[in-house]
Amino acid sequence: MKTIAIAPLLAALAATVSVNANAQVVPTEKDRAQLSREYTGKVYSPYAERDFATNVYFGDTHLHTSLSMDAGAFGNRLGLDPAYKFARGEQVTSTNAGPVRLSRPLDFLVVADHSDNMGFFPDLFAGKAFILEDPTGKKWYDMIKAGKGVDVAIELIGLFSQGKFPEALSYKPDSAPYRAAWDETVAAAERYNQPGVFTAFIGYEWTSLINGNNMHRVVIYRDNGDKGGQMVPYTTVAPQGSTNPRDLWKWLAEYEKKTGGNVLAIAHNGNLSNGIMFPITEQYDGKKLDVEYVTQRANWEPLYEATQIKGDGETHPFLSPNDEFADYENWDIGNLDVSEAKTDAMLSGEYAREALKRGLELEAKLGTNPYKFGMIGSTDSHTSLATTEEDNFFGKHAGAEPSPQRMMHPFIATEEGAIMGWQMVASGLAAVWAKENTREALFDAMERKEVYATTGSRPMVRFFGGWDFTEDDLNNREPAFAGYEKGVPMGGDMPPITAGKVPSFMVYALRDPIGGNLDRIQIIKGWYDGKQQHEKVYDVAWSGDRKPGADGKVPPVGNTVNVKDASWTNTIGASELGTVWSDPDFDPKQRAFYYARVLQIPTPRWSTYDAFRFGVDIPAGAPTSTQDRAYTSPIWYTPK
Repeated sequence: MKTIAIAPLLAALAATVSVNANAQVVPTEKDRAQLSREYTGKVYSPYAERDFATNVYFGDTHLHTSLSMDAGAFGNRLGLDPAYKFARGEQVTSTNAGPVRLSRPLDFLVVADHSDNMGFFPDLFAGKAFILEDPTGKKWYDMIKAGKGVDVAIELIGLFSQGKFPEALSYKPDSAPYRAAWDETVAAAERYNQPGVFTAFIGYEWTSLINGNNMHRVVIYRDNGDKGGQMVPYTTVAPQGSTNPRDLWKWLAEYEKKTGGNVLAIAHNGNLSNGIMFPITEQYDGKKLDVEYVTQRANWEPLYEATQIKGDGETHPFLSPNDEFADYENWDIGNLDVSEAKTDAMLSGEYAREALKRGLELEAKLGTNPYKFGMIGSTDSHTSLATTEEDNFFGKHAGAEPSPQRMMHPFIATEEGAIMGWQMVASGLAAVWAKENTREALFDAMERKEVYATTGSRPMVRFFGGWDFTEDDLNNREPAFAGYEKGVPMGGDMPPITAGKVPSFMVYALRDPIGGNLDRIQIIKGWYDGKQQHEKVYDVAWSGDRKPGADGKVPPVGNTVNVKDASWTNTIGASELGTVWSDPDFDPKQRAFYYARVLQIPTPRWSTYDAFRFGVDIPAGAPTSTQDRAYTSPIWYTPK
């Protein structure tokens, strides 16, 4: 495959460079003719009066501040203001590791502090009298003042996970301290929201735990404070709250009915749910899946958090044994508090690709696909700092901010297993294709699933599906024109089938302007034949002159990482890749989905930067390099 370098400036222009099938090339005269065909005759400028998403915005939909009780106990002393200032590009001082700043601002942020006991920790840290009057509260206060906050965090997480958090210390949603914390949250989002410049969404994390099995959802509001502030968040403790997602969906409906507003929920990546995030026959409580379940989940949960600090959630080697890239940063020890060890049987209810396949089967049986979600990434950082770059990673919580020891500290350890500090993942980000950077435009894009997940870098990725795409559609300076005119973008449903046609997909990607070159683009297909679920991974575009082997797989791109000094070069890979690909195995009678996975070349992992900067050894088992990647939302095909 021929490759030609592209000027870095072009990488900053959303979807304005041209690519050819299975190659990185810059068209010549043909390009002019193709662009002229985009001229509609209505107005001279082909960019005027266009009505589709033209910009990609990067942000974090899952960040915790010191208002979350676990974040505060772990040591986070940064509240709402530093979180927003940092996200929009300002330098702040971290809790334990000095000044910190992003390489580039984020475009949007959701501060998603935990719904339960919101505002409790600041009062505990301040030593409020009614907290110190409780023996457990006094014990925790003394431990925090003695520098044992991490032990407090682990204890209170364990108690909350098992439904044993002290009643006397619980901040109920109808209490004055809880209401004050929510009012502060809403006010901060209003204060930092700058339409067209930086979007601050109102949001929270519904903190459902089923005996330690993580069922969290992040709730995001399209609305401003006049609506978002009318109702406090939905919690999980009866009688005001519930751990059942069905009850959360009822609350979301009640909110919209009462306020006239709009909300959606994003399921937390499921690798700590021990198999209950994506049921196929019945819920965790034994209740069979029914029409109500599948329709309500499809309505309220259009997105899934496919990657974050606590592990990647796309797929797992056990589930995808023929996928050589299925082993990316998997956390598969147990549930959230490691009170129950993981078994292989649990994995199919936890990962995105398996859920997408299960959704096809459930749609065939119940009429609606409950797992018809778009994919995003976010951090789930509890430091108030949305850091995802490998060379600027400030960890999961304040106790895991940069230090010579953080790689070897256990993140959590029980007799069922341990997760070490080096296993934290510098991931991820949500990429949203929208017309402008506002709450309304970004939210609407999330609802239509025109989004993709990245593991922390910022490549630009487009993915369209239709029946008639050709290489000419890709070989122009604005392939999005043809993408929207002839097909649907990521997150959409294939147009009605044309007799004798097979699905064609147009996909292209530009590398992060300050990141690694691109290794390859793959298209992942899943389908249901009426009896069984299936999947297949296709290499469709790649850099260099590599040739697929007999098994159809493209050889590795190579690795330029110098572990000794945590350096690397962009001498391999491509700065842009794209292709038009048609499904060679299409069966018009079978339900299917397709999504693109874009892989970058290997670059140093955050643990390698730590080893170099602190002069310490890389722990046994820790990878020295990583291949950042992006997962697009799927495009679905449904037979008539």
